Amino acid sequence: MKLLTSRDNPLVRQLHALATSARDRRKSGESLLDGAHLISAALDAGWPLKSLIVSQDAAARAEIVALLARAPSQVSRTQLPAALFSQVSPVETPSGILALIDVPPADVWNPAADTVVVLDGVQDPGNIGTILRTAAAAGVADVLLTAGCAQAWSPKVLRAGMGAHFALRIREHADVLALLADFPGPRLATALGPRARNLYQWELDRPVAWMFGAEGQGLSGSLLAAADGLVVIPMAAGIESLNVGAAAAICLFEQRRQRGLR
Repeated sequence: MKLLTSRDNPLVRQLHALATSARDRRKSGESLLDGAHLISAALDAGWPLKSLIVSQDAAARAEIVALLARAPSQVSRTQLPAALFSQVSPVETPSGILALIDVPPADVWNPAADTVVVLDGVQDPGNIGTILRTAAAAGVADVLLTAGCAQAWSPKVLRAGMGAHFALRIREHADVLALLADFPGPRLATALGPRARNLYQWELDRPVAWMFGAEGQGLSGSLLAAADGLVVIPMAAGIESLNVGAAAAICLFEQRRQRGLR
C-alpha cells in the first residue's frame, strides 16, 4: 500500500476538494464514500471503486483489513498519516477509510411504471439521505430531484443514505413534469389546502408519484398545481408540521402497508 505524507500531493488535494466542494464534485464527476459500512454496501452491490484511502492509525482494524481484502485487486490502495487523513475526511470524526467513486451519469430516463419519489428543493443532506434510505426500504426504485436540491451523491448524503444509493435509480436536476407526463398513477403532494385529504383515506395500492418539498417553502407552484391530489398527515393539535424525512417515511410505508394487505 502506497504511503503519502504531503498535503500537496495531487491525490490528497483531489480528496480534499471532493470532501469540501460541490463544484469540484460536479466538475470531476466523482465523490467519496466514507466509512466501512458504506464501502461494504458498495462492494455488496458490485459498485465500482476507483481507490481506497486508509488512515495509518486505522489500517490494522479488523473491518478495514477485511474491506481491503474484499476489494478487487485493481482498486488502488493508499495510506495517509492520521493528521493528513483528517484533512481530507468529509466528516469531523474521521472513520479511517474512504473510497473514491465515479458519480453515475444521468441515463436516458425509462419512465417509471411503479412508485416514484420526487424531492423538490430539499437542501438538507441528512433529509435527502434519510429519504433515499426510506425509499429503498419501502421498495421504491426511482427518485427524482429537482435543481434546487442538495447533491444526491455528496459525501454527507451518501453517509446518511447508508447504501441506499446503490439500490436506486437517482436522477438529479430532473424536469419532473416532463418525466412524469405519462406516469400511470396519481401524483400526490404532501401539502395543506382545501382539496387535501387524510393520508389514510387514500387508496395507495397502485403506483404513486409522491412529491415532497422543502419544509420551509414546500413544493414549487408548478409541481403543486400539477398534483392530482393533496395529502395531509393527521397529527395532534398544536403541531405545525413534520420533518420532510418523517413525512416521506409515513407516506411510503402506509402505501407499503396497503399493498401488503392486497
